[in-house]
Amino acid sequence: MEVMNKKLSESDTTNRRLEFPSRSLWAFPMPDGRNSVEFVASDIHEQQWRLKVSVRNEGTYSKPWLKGEWGDYVHQKQLRKGDRVILTMNDEENGERIYRIRAERKHFGFWYSIDEQQ
Repeated sequence: MEVMNKKLSESDTTNRRLEFPSRSLWAFPMPDGRNSVEFVASDIHEQQWRLKVSVRNEGTYSKPWLKGEWGDYVHQKQLRKGDRVILTMNDEENGERIYRIRAERKHFGFWYSIDEQQ
């Protein structure tokens, strides 16, 4: 199930955090009293990335962010403005959630996997 499909902004690729779409927060239930949740997402090469979704504690707009090893992911994949990142989630029979992350770049009007090029 697709959790997020986001075209990256300049700040997403340079500030070591991604502005996380609010509409995708449903996939990360926050425990009472907490404003963040950590999870691991694997890429196509089965490399695991420790990520964290955080929201503000105050104000009317939650302004979620994706942090953790996001900056390392951007660096390793050589992501830039205009690339897109897709985050998916599968619920396993044992109740565990499995997250996958992949990056794509548009070339001559078609999106292709950055992971497969590495």
